[in-house]
Amino acid sequence: MLFNSFQFLLFFPVVTVIYFLLPYKFRWFHLLAASSIFYMAFVPVYILILAFTIIIDYIAGIMIENAEGRRRKGFLVMSLVANIGVLAVFKYYNFFTGNINHLLSVSGSVAHLPILAIILPIGLSFHTFQAMSYTIEVYRNNQKAERHFGIYALYVMFYPQLVAGPIERPQNLLHQFYEHHDFSFENCREGLKQMLWGFFKKIVIADRLALIVRTVYKHPEHFNGVSLTIGTLFFAFQIYCDFSGYSDIAIGAARVMGFNLMRNFNRPYFAKSISEFWTRWHISLSTWFKDYLYIPLGGNRVSVQRLYLNLAIVFLLSGLWHGANWTYIVWGALHAFYLIFGLATKKTRVSLMHSIGIKESSSLNNALSTFITFFLVSFAWIFFISSSLHDALYVSTHLHTGWSQVLSMHGVKSVLTAIGGNDTITGTFNAITGIILILFLEYVQRKTKDGPAINIVQSKPILVRWSFYSFLILAILLLGVYENSEFIYFQF
Repeated sequence: MLFNSFQFLLFFPVVTVIYFLLPYKFRWFHLLAASSIFYMAFVPVYILILAFTIIIDYIAGIMIENAEGRRRKGFLVMSLVANIGVLAVFKYYNFFTGNINHLLSVSGSVAHLPILAIILPIGLSFHTFQAMSYTIEVYRNNQKAERHFGIYALYVMFYPQLVAGPIERPQNLLHQFYEHHDFSFENCREGLKQMLWGFFKKIVIADRLALIVRTVYKHPEHFNGVSLTIGTLFFAFQIYCDFSGYSDIAIGAARVMGFNLMRNFNRPYFAKSISEFWTRWHISLSTWFKDYLYIPLGGNRVSVQRLYLNLAIVFLLSGLWHGANWTYIVWGALHAFYLIFGLATKKTRVSLMHSIGIKESSSLNNALSTFITFFLVSFAWIFFISSSLHDALYVSTHLHTGWSQVLSMHGVKSVLTAIGGNDTITGTFNAITGIILILFLEYVQRKTKDGPAINIVQSKPILVRWSFYSFLILAILLLGVYENSEFIYFQF
């Protein structure tokens, strides 16, 4: 079930009202049933995959807690193999098989491995990583094994964050299912407000930009550098508004019922370095890789060469986590290169800045660092969105072409018309206005860490607050794109 669907507009209030009307002891079952219905709205049979991993990890958690010595690690390995095995079959089997078949064909062999006719379950990587964090934390003695099977199943399947996160840790979420959540007007208000902000990002901005992005990247060879640049920059904001919008809706929906989910985005396009970007973007995934892969590899408490290797391993696997395609692997490799290059040249860059009279803390240096970081992230997005390495290389090598035609606003309009026709111009400028609004609010909010950017108006007079909320609602109703388009991260 999509958050941006009319089914969800019925599902959410009904589930929430029933949740508060039910006696406390029945609420977990209600949420588990609702979460099952939510997931089965996509492909019903794939709930069996969830059931398989839930049973394995539930048993493994108890066995890990009761075992000692090597047996503890054995049960942990059993759980990890089961989870990674499901990912390997459904997400990566055809990718690796296809590459092996290609190598066999190049070498002249007529043998080939079979390709499976399977569909990737929605959000498989998300709930798999959440399940893995549970058994790892039990193994580390940071979490007691959950004895209530229904509560553990709900931890994995909790509908607001089931499909695309945030990827929660058991220490944050499991205990909340035992707490008695009375209806709170404050929780309801703050949750609905954050959901409104998420819907605005998704329906008014992301889905509007997607109309241009899809056209450009479907056949990039049909466009010059101007259109390719516009498509790439639009995708940078499309994916941000799409994914952070999903997170806002998920966190807000949970908040209405009294549950607190972790923050997943923190003004990432204001980051002044790639390292800082990854502390602000998809925080639940970046911290997952940090805690369960980067630190166990030695983190930064190793030699410089090993540090670089650790970063390369983490980001290559992060790229592979996002999708079974070489484009995602190159995207991860680019971010690894950015980080390694940044570390290797830090002293030289600081000295160069000092030599031309620019201090590290100056506004000019901060602005330049932010612009360069955004440029590097946007360039990497080319490989993220392209359907093949051939397309990605075409885009990245043709960005410089065709700029002579955009010396005027008429030129910009002609480019947009060439991409999507006259009907897209008004909608595109509306989306750009929305982007400016988001960036402005995030900039004003930069000195605080309290929630979504919409919170910037909560201290304003009631007339200002409700005028702004009304504006968002009208923008969604009048300017939104209603195609029930999936969120980008559903495919992961």
